[in-house]
Amino acid sequence: MARSGSSNAAEFARAQQSLVGGVNSAVRAFRAVGGTPRFIARAQGAYMWDVEGRRYIDYLGSWGPMIVGQAHPAVVEAVREAAAHGLSYGAPNVMETELAEAIKELYPQIERVRLTSSGTEAAMSALRLARGATGRTKILKFEGCYHGTADSLLVKAGSGALAFGTPSSAGVPADLAQHTLVANYNDLASVEVLFAEYPGQIACVMIEPIPGNMNLMLPEPGFLEGLRALCSRAGVLLIFDEVMSGFRVAPGGAQELTGVVPDLSAFGKVIGGGMPVGAFGGSAAVMEHLAPLGGVYQAGTLSGNPIAMAAGLATLRLIREPGFFEALAARTRQIVDGLCEAARRHCVPFSARHAGGMAGMYFMAEAPRTFAEIQGQDAAAFKRFFHRMLDSGVYFPPSTVEAFFTSSAHGEEDVAFTLEAANAAFAQEAQSVSPPIPLATQ
Repeated sequence: MARSGSSNAAEFARAQQSLVGGVNSAVRAFRAVGGTPRFIARAQGAYMWDVEGRRYIDYLGSWGPMIVGQAHPAVVEAVREAAAHGLSYGAPNVMETELAEAIKELYPQIERVRLTSSGTEAAMSALRLARGATGRTKILKFEGCYHGTADSLLVKAGSGALAFGTPSSAGVPADLAQHTLVANYNDLASVEVLFAEYPGQIACVMIEPIPGNMNLMLPEPGFLEGLRALCSRAGVLLIFDEVMSGFRVAPGGAQELTGVVPDLSAFGKVIGGGMPVGAFGGSAAVMEHLAPLGGVYQAGTLSGNPIAMAAGLATLRLIREPGFFEALAARTRQIVDGLCEAARRHCVPFSARHAGGMAGMYFMAEAPRTFAEIQGQDAAAFKRFFHRMLDSGVYFPPSTVEAFFTSSAHGEEDVAFTLEAANAAFAQEAQSVSPPIPLATQ
């Protein structure tokens, strides 16, 4: 708990004496943008307050799950009621079934679900299941797509565009990474080359269908459809990691928007309503390779935790109210369009786009199509913009490669304040650009 009269700087200094880097997740340390992290004391609706009492409009949204806003009364009440009956059972509870049923209703192609405690665990377990179900060892992922911190997935492309994966983290053995192949997002030809080179060896293709970890990326027409066809022909399982996009870009996630149906899906974020939770699911034929019915072992004491189930069920009930997603998408578009207009007004190279309640901003004239393209944006300009907005009381994710998130709690006044602050930030940025660069927007 923050001490009376504390400051962000003091709390960060204190944290660094006990926590590695002063944080429990690397991006929170502000290394990508510089400056002092804000230590949050409380959150409500569309706002967060730091230990100094400063209020911020929250576009971080705990990296996605707070789709109905922070501390929504219905979610808080559901948690309070569940907590009164016990915090953890380590035994079956009815709410596990209810949450699985809610997932199946919105994703009718899913016949069986297994709950986990995080999105990372869901992705890792889906990967093991794919290997166990197919009897193959190699997996294929895409550079720039993030699936959590499992060793096999902390891999990026090597020096060539198409290569065996090389570890992107110390501690990941090279002989493990060699089983991970890496292709380029929105580049079906890069997948075809790897399928041809390793016939009968690839267990699965794992992809964020709408990535949120190389900022917001959107699939080109035909890309996901082509990926589905390639996997079907080769007997390769297609896994959609919808930890971010699931229940956020649409009630049925990217699968609803694109019409492409994977073999397995991984979820998290929204289905926990802010509590630690994940899930993966697919057809009964594939899922029943899991223990206790099959030989693929997966388990967790806190899987199906009653508090997380209560928060998730309450959140899913709220997002299924009539008009919820239409209103959320309209509000997100309003912010995206306003940011682009403010940048255009001051001739700052900038673009932005959205999908449902996810959005991305890029300090480049046209929104990127690939991981390589996003590396070309002006990171220094983003850092300046981030701190100007933060100083104004608007909290965007502290990274050029992270999407930002809206919630149903963001109102007209919040949007107006955000766009006014952005206009001032772009005006300041324009003064540092000489001569001004004409802007082409998307």
